[in-house]
Amino acid sequence: MSDLDVPSALVPNSVKDPKPKPFSVGSIQVNPCQRGNPILKEIRNVPWEFVEGIAPDYILGPNCLALFLSLRYFTLQPKYIHDRLKAIGSGSKLRVLLVLIDQKDPHFALNKLMRISILSELTLMLAWNNAEAGKILETYKIYENKPPDMIMEKTGTQVHEKMIEALTSIKSISKTDAATLLGVFGSLEKIVGASSEDLSLCPGFGPQKAQRLQKVLKESFKRQTKRI
Repeated sequence: MSDLDVPSALVPNSVKDPKPKPFSVGSIQVNPCQRGNPILKEIRNVPWEFVEGIAPDYILGPNCLALFLSLRYFTLQPKYIHDRLKAIGSGSKLRVLLVLIDQKDPHFALNKLMRISILSELTLMLAWNNAEAGKILETYKIYENKPPDMIMEKTGTQVHEKMIEALTSIKSISKTDAATLLGVFGSLEKIVGASSEDLSLCPGFGPQKAQRLQKVLKESFKRQTKRI
């Protein structure tokens, strides 16, 4: 298999100038080598902009950066990630390696990337499609200045545990989703009263997931008895 077999949007370009420009607080800074990457179309809830001269693929905050890697490209060019790590150096507190799983048997390559991540102090994040990859970048940006307890699971209160249990009883709603909803809206009452548009803006949600959740929340709890 040659490089020509890989979609051009997934083949990264080399970085000429590793010195970053001053960080733009309100948006995600994007390396121009990511131009054409379809995950950019999935970043809809936070602004982003191309910035020349940055070493990472994405700068998500003053102390947070991300590299994007297609698993298929890594299989063809295993040395690429080592060159990129040398380029970004070690100045950021949080360094994310965002990997798109785009091949059928990813386990062998992922084992290699896991080892690289541990040795290089990277946070390895996996996405199975472009929408998930874009949502991961959005989430890091949205929670950039949020307190840690907003994204940590809350324990010790029976009421909170009951609300988590109630929300996770809905199909496709995980504990992380439930904690996110309660962190954003504050109460079950406000979640029930939220519009599908508001729900879709929560990290980890999208229009379809939000509509399914709202449909369940709006359903009547009373069972209709059949007439004989």
